[in-house]
Amino acid sequence: MKIDAHQHFWRYSAAEYDWIDDSMRAIRADFLPATLAPLLNAVGIAGTVAIQARQSLEETHWLLELAHANPLIKGVVGWVPLVAPDVTDILSVLAQNPRFKGVRHVVQGEPDPAFLEGAAFDAGLRAVTAHDLVYDVLILARQLPAAIAFVDRHPAQQFVLDHIAKPIVHGAPPAEWRQHIHELARRENVSCKFSGVVTEVPGGQWTPELLRPYFEVVLQAFGPRRLMFGSDWPVCVVAASYSRWYNFVEECTAALTAAERAEILGGTATRIYKLTD
Repeated sequence: MKIDAHQHFWRYSAAEYDWIDDSMRAIRADFLPATLAPLLNAVGIAGTVAIQARQSLEETHWLLELAHANPLIKGVVGWVPLVAPDVTDILSVLAQNPRFKGVRHVVQGEPDPAFLEGAAFDAGLRAVTAHDLVYDVLILARQLPAAIAFVDRHPAQQFVLDHIAKPIVHGAPPAEWRQHIHELARRENVSCKFSGVVTEVPGGQWTPELLRPYFEVVLQAFGPRRLMFGSDWPVCVVAASYSRWYNFVEECTAALTAAERAEILGGTATRIYKLTD
């Protein structure tokens, strides 16, 4: 089963999606399952994991409603207030929904460089672990050392690194990013999404030759069984059509065995997020 492990839905409003700036005006519109379905069908993808785009419980419940009505949405990674004193109760309710697979917080947007060291956030993560949910790590490359220390405090938690930690892509993979990616990958409880890369290229002018070395780094670090394809649709539309991005990732896997390709293009996501038909 081919899976897109990372995509978003929204009904656009400037107030709620203020992170969509002028450089991303192409996605100032509604993006819903009816728009995505033909794109998936065109490349043979059977389902997706829908990821939060707003930090609100309202959106989390809305995504779960979409998943209930649309079988192509195999799982939802939503937002919950991890620092709230009642986070365990909130997670207990959400975890009753079989499509609720994990939690994400927009750590990349936190101004405090020590945010991941917070005792309340650590306590919230322990509640995520207790409910056997995945935690998606959304950070910038400079936050990798803090993320490594964070992961080490939660050895029983299943983590997924989003967007290969968002290095700025303007040439060969930076040595510091490579080093930190390999260090993080030493933790067997961490997987990685090859997603969100095209929008980290200044101006969105990317080529396969530019991005392939980044794929090779995360493939070598995590291996096929801990690497997964994600489109980051509709954010990717700023720099690439759905089919162009998918076809590029598929080409990156061409030299692998059929079993290894199957892992990256769906098997890893199915296993890590415990997806079912």
